[in-house]
Amino acid sequence: MDKTISIVGHTALDHLFDVTNFPQPNSSAPINDYHIYYGGGAANIAAGIAHLGGSSQLISPVGGEFKGSEYCQHLESLGVDTSLMFRMEGEKTASAFIYTDKDHNQTTYFYWGASKYFPELEPPHLDFVHLATADPVFNSRAAKRADFVSFDPGQDLVIYSKECLETILTHTDILFTNRHEIERLVRMTGCSREELEEEIGIVVVTLDKDGSEIYRDGERIFIPAIQVEALDPTGAGDAHRAGFLLAYTRGYPLEVCGRVGSTTASFVVEKVGCQTNLPTWEQVRQRFNKYYKDFEL
Repeated sequence: MDKTISIVGHTALDHLFDVTNFPQPNSSAPINDYHIYYGGGAANIAAGIAHLGGSSQLISPVGGEFKGSEYCQHLESLGVDTSLMFRMEGEKTASAFIYTDKDHNQTTYFYWGASKYFPELEPPHLDFVHLATADPVFNSRAAKRADFVSFDPGQDLVIYSKECLETILTHTDILFTNRHEIERLVRMTGCSREELEEEIGIVVVTLDKDGSEIYRDGERIFIPAIQVEALDPTGAGDAHRAGFLLAYTRGYPLEVCGRVGSTTASFVVEKVGCQTNLPTWEQVRQRFNKYYKDFEL
């Protein structure tokens, strides 16, 4: 039986806007198209793990309207455990407004809604937790009460105090960042990248279309990306985490975990929306074996 992976962070509605260029201050630019999808980093990862056939649990504040909503029914139909979600009456569920230009650069505005209550909430004791983008105070509490911690600060890294960041990193077993966030972490902690890597043990840095890199015990493992026709980069990182973490809890070597993460992400970017094209484990296995011929999943 799979280990349950608890995911802490946002559940949100994603409003995705396609633009040609970002406007300069005090000016405007046309929106080419827009859609509303299920999202929120934590919910994306929980849904991804469940769709792959794993066991996931979502820990997230949501608005009073969420219970019984189509989004809630969607998560539960996938098998996501929603029993630990915090329902905040009188509040709206969080929403993200994401603008993507022709070069796949993104600007995001995030409405916290019910998520603003994170600092007032107490996390339960958790066996295996992944801390996605969420409130730094809640994440630091969750890190201290968990047996195993995976941490991905994401774009919320800028709102972390040095104290919260150091508390979480002290308890972190796997750190996920992109190439920009690892540089920011170095500046915020005052540590070198090598010192961070040595302290944490496993550090995964995604490199966009160039793949990813895994550090462990002085060794760097490069994971090539699977090249597909990408329609929307939104949610690629969340899908990568879902695949990586499920493979990790199933006991696969780190290099295979990285490749499972890359394979899972390759499906999600083929359609617009973070949860629109989630793959099954069998779909991942077939694509993995096709592209990574020196491995067998």
